[in-house]
Amino acid sequence: MVQAVHRAFHVLRELATATPRLGVTELADRVGVAKPTVHALLRTLEAEGMVVQDRETGKYRLGPGLVTLGNAYLDSHELRTRAVTWADLLATQVGSAVWVGLLTGREVLVVHHAFRPGGSVQVLETGATLPWNACALGKAIAAFLPAERRTGLLAGELPRVTGASIDDPDLLTAQLDRVRETGHAVDEQELTLGDAGIAAPVFDRTGDVAGAIGLVGPVEHLLTDTARQECAIAVRQVARSLSRDLGAPRNAGLRASG
Repeated sequence: MVQAVHRAFHVLRELATATPRLGVTELADRVGVAKPTVHALLRTLEAEGMVVQDRETGKYRLGPGLVTLGNAYLDSHELRTRAVTWADLLATQVGSAVWVGLLTGREVLVVHHAFRPGGSVQVLETGATLPWNACALGKAIAAFLPAERRTGLLAGELPRVTGASIDDPDLLTAQLDRVRETGHAVDEQELTLGDAGIAAPVFDRTGDVAGAIGLVGPVEHLLTDTARQECAIAVRQVARSLSRDLGAPRNAGLRASG
């Protein structure tokens, strides 16, 4: 790796988690390098619009250039561009919000959010990152990863977002095995109290899991006995259609390592 580039991204990650701004000394301590080095990195990032300095405090925050890069990433990502129509169709069919996500590290990045039909106020979640173990999207993806990657996820940190979040590797392993049997994953108040998720994996032209698409909404709307079955069928059907759009072979999902 190029050390300067690695350090620059470390600075950006620290600013992404800071509240609300950080100074040169604070960043130097967090990144573990000398203040002159951090200062030089910040000046370069500022020139490119990646960070902005507060003129009153001298501290730094993330800059607007990152928004441009983020939007360009979403606009050019094939899973997202292919998923828009299918997500809207699923949202209309079930009357619930739909998220499309992909795995980045140990988190699920929401790359598309189709609002539930109706005029109620809703918060756009595109760009949000979620612990993989606490959402249906993450479990739908993890279940169809190669065994080594799946084992690595289970061996790492498993955050508890709510009291219902599952942080037991054995319980999660059993859930992932079940997902591979049924073709869909469920979370019940594991990410947000009162809400549930039902998601199915999406595969690409290589037959590998590319992400997942799923419903998100109130428990009483998605997880009653009748609704749960109907929603699961709808999600799986849309996931298969989206996979076909991505060029997935017919045996996609069957080739995942045991």
